[in-house]
Amino acid sequence: MAQVVVALGSNLGDRRAHLASAKAFLSTLSSTPVAASAIYETEPVGEISTRTYFNAVCSFRTDLPPFSLLEQLKMYENHHGRDAEAPRWSNRTIDLDIIDYDRMVIARQRLHVPHPEYSKRLFVLCPLQEIHPDWTDLRTGRTIDEMITVSPKIEVFKTDLNW
Repeated sequence: MAQVVVALGSNLGDRRAHLASAKAFLSTLSSTPVAASAIYETEPVGEISTRTYFNAVCSFRTDLPPFSLLEQLKMYENHHGRDAEAPRWSNRTIDLDIIDYDRMVIARQRLHVPHPEYSKRLFVLCPLQEIHPDWTDLRTGRTIDEMITVSPKIEVFKTDLNW
């Protein structure tokens, strides 16, 4: 069984409900309870989106191989209104990114693990730190605290919303 970390994000519609639904979906892929960070509200990154995001990170164990997990996540996104053809940084109902798959480095055309940009994104790092405070980056060896310190600064607020 593989230990997996998935980042969740939403900035359209009922953002909290989209994250809660995605967490429930992840539990169907897991053989153990899903550990989830708090829900964070973050400013958008990139040039297109202007709406704030709700973000979180979930960690769980799965029997799915990496590409099967990716396919399941993409099918979920599409089924819940994510436009796969939309430009990068577009608004989205749900975004699910594999941050880690069993501490493996995977570099394929459709799948890169660890996610190539996660170590520069406070909207991933802050929730990740909450559930994996001893996290280190596989590629650089930097700790989660070091990555947070050097990441581009955006506004990230931990909410008191319940899942």
